[in-house]
Amino acid sequence: DLTLGMLLVRPYPFFYDAKSVRDTTFTKENYGSVHRIFIVCSQDQAITKDIQMWMIKNNPPDEVKTINTDHMVVFSEPVDLSANLQEIADKYY
Repeated sequence: DLTLGMLLVRPYPFFYDAKSVRDTTFTKENYGSVHRIFIVCSQDQAITKDIQMWMIKNNPPDEVKTINTDHMVVFSEPVDLSANLQEIADKYY
């Protein structure tokens, strides 16, 4: 139901407030020990490719994968997403 969906939509910030960011400490032993894989959605208009590349540059993952899809990859390319997630699981876990 489109009407119900529109009623349930709430704004959500991409980034948290400055105090939360300032007070968070990431260490190599904790955060750095978790494998990170970034999946670029090449047709995303909510988080553009430039922003995705900025995120990758400023927090380099172990690997970058690309899916030719929009922001809602789970709906637009579920099979491709599942295959990529399975490859990641097989490789890193």
